[in-house]
Amino acid sequence: MIDHIGFPVSDYPRARAFYLEALAPLGYGLVMEVTQEQNDGTVAAGFGANGKPDFWIGGEGGLNKPLHVAISAKDRATVDAFYQAAMAAGGRDNGAPGIRAHYHPNYYGAFVLDPDGHNIEAVCHAPE
Repeated sequence: MIDHIGFPVSDYPRARAFYLEALAPLGYGLVMEVTQEQNDGTVAAGFGANGKPDFWIGGEGGLNKPLHVAISAKDRATVDAFYQAAMAAGGRDNGAPGIRAHYHPNYYGAFVLDPDGHNIEAVCHAPE
């Protein structure tokens, strides 16, 4: 069910170095980093195994960011349905359904803020 999770850190370089070492025995390494321009002003590092980043940390303003949880969706229509249902339930828009090509060409996600301000995402990685 969980596709990936991310949370803010107080010192991005220190946390990045920590997780590089701490996660290595688990077979996790740095898969990708996202720039501030690509990520609403927050630099982020995605760690994972087999090329898929599923554990994220964010810094450079990241403490102002909420917890982020992404839930896997079977197809793009399900992502759209999640977004509509979450908005109808009182969620706040944090990114309408669409392609996020800076992650990869088939990354289709939608983002909503729950009543506590946590960033909840539905994501589909499959081609259209």
